[in-house]
Amino acid sequence: MPPQAVIYNTSDLQFFHPMARVQLVYPKIPDSKNCPWEHCIAFEKYDGTNLHWVWESELGWYAFGTRRDRFDLDDMGIAQFNKAHPGLEEAPEIFNRDFAASLERVFQEKLNCQYTEITVFTEFLGTNSFAGMHRRDDPKQLILFDVQIDKYIITPEQFIQYFSQLHIPRVVSRGKITGQFIDDVRQGKYGVAEGVICKGGGSNGNNRWMVKIKTYAYMNKLQQAFKDDWKTYWE
Repeated sequence: MPPQAVIYNTSDLQFFHPMARVQLVYPKIPDSKNCPWEHCIAFEKYDGTNLHWVWESELGWYAFGTRRDRFDLDDMGIAQFNKAHPGLEEAPEIFNRDFAASLERVFQEKLNCQYTEITVFTEFLGTNSFAGMHRRDDPKQLILFDVQIDKYIITPEQFIQYFSQLHIPRVVSRGKITGQFIDDVRQGKYGVAEGVICKGGGSNGNNRWMVKIKTYAYMNKLQQAFKDDWKTYWE
């Protein structure tokens, strides 16, 4: 496996009490420079903010936050989250309305609630969201893009099997990553605005990987918006 490939074992990530800083909840996704030329599922990548939500078998949905912080999922915690992250205030309401009960049904019906704690990851975005910035008046949504069980993010096949009835990313392609595929994504031949996330590897949590590929159109948009700092928002 190339050194840039993401290992999905999150046992080394630090989780503290609610409303605390955390080291990293979701791994940083590498670019395709040294990607494995293997079979994968490519999902559309959306231009939003990564949020996580934590469910426990006795407490239910009890915590949430960004990649680097966590809050109680109650009135006080939501107020603290809103103060810390202006622009994301609609996220808890959308999650409780569109995902909380549906996800619990999946946990009960397909996972038999056999796991003590499950973390789900969503992208928060609006119609005109760009580079993590959101317009206040835009309609917002959450897109479920990964689920972590027993310290491991489940395989893309399992994710589609269990959660496809919810709002998940569009599957762009299934097959082996090739240079032609990467070029086609960059040239905009798959109809994605930002790009794709390719996820592969077997059932063993230690050999799963993912890479991101962005379009040239998105690169041009970054260059226009951020000038010399555009690479900060690139791959």
